[in-house]
Amino acid sequence: MHTELQSYWDYLRIERQVSSHTLANYQRQLNAILALLATQGIQQWQQITPSVVRFILAQGKKEGLKEKSLALRLSALRMFLNYLVQQGKLKANPATGISAPKQSKRLPKNIDGDQIQLLLANDSKEPIDIRDRAILELMYSSGLRLSELQGLDLSSINMRAREVRVLGKGNKERIVPFGRYASQALQQWLKVRLLFNPKDEALFVSQRGNRISHRAIQKRLETWGIRQGLNSHLNPHKLRHSFATHMLEASADLRTVQELLGHSNLSTTQIYTHLNFQHLADVYDQTHPRARRKK
Repeated sequence: MHTELQSYWDYLRIERQVSSHTLANYQRQLNAILALLATQGIQQWQQITPSVVRFILAQGKKEGLKEKSLALRLSALRMFLNYLVQQGKLKANPATGISAPKQSKRLPKNIDGDQIQLLLANDSKEPIDIRDRAILELMYSSGLRLSELQGLDLSSINMRAREVRVLGKGNKERIVPFGRYASQALQQWLKVRLLFNPKDEALFVSQRGNRISHRAIQKRLETWGIRQGLNSHLNPHKLRHSFATHMLEASADLRTVQELLGHSNLSTTQIYTHLNFQHLADVYDQTHPRARRKK
């Protein structure tokens, strides 16, 4: 069973070119499944039946896994079994047709416009602050994922066109614009970047000159939010969600926001549309020719 898993990791890494973060998630889930199967005396993937798949989900629930984690475990297993079918090692995928527990849709929180202004109102000339401000401005201006920002190189940025070339989920590339404030912050950062003795072409580097890590970005954003007196915890996804929410409030153009965020399905983008009813009612009153209600 370990041999098939190893060939699958090679397939994901070399042929599918999945990110290291995605690969680690799949490995964690499938290794947990492998350990569980061993307790049941299952020594071949061919022994897995739909009942075994349901047992895996039931055990995960007993262990305290939430709906999202159970869905990830099922997805990882289903994709691996699909791979075995493609390799001719299974006749059919026993996980097909089995659904994960329904997830409750919790809307992510956003930062309002006044708090965004407070967050970015820092003119420190310290090189590390200049770097952090460029990170904040670019993330909010372009709605980038943490992994997308962390993976940027110098060549990813077109300062003249104010565009950034991003490698998103599924290794899909997209071009996203950024505004003048982000442009100014990036120009300031590029002037001091060499002070960090960068070891490669990474756009954002640590104080040791290495490409800045996911965790370091998260910690710096958290610290920055506290220092600027933000009234809620700051993280990269909150900035991305704020970008999406503010764009939708200003334009109500869901398709454009979908393209900017790099979502494959419009339904994913709709999660970000937690506009309050009064805003929607106002837009409705102002735009629909036969819906202007009397006050």
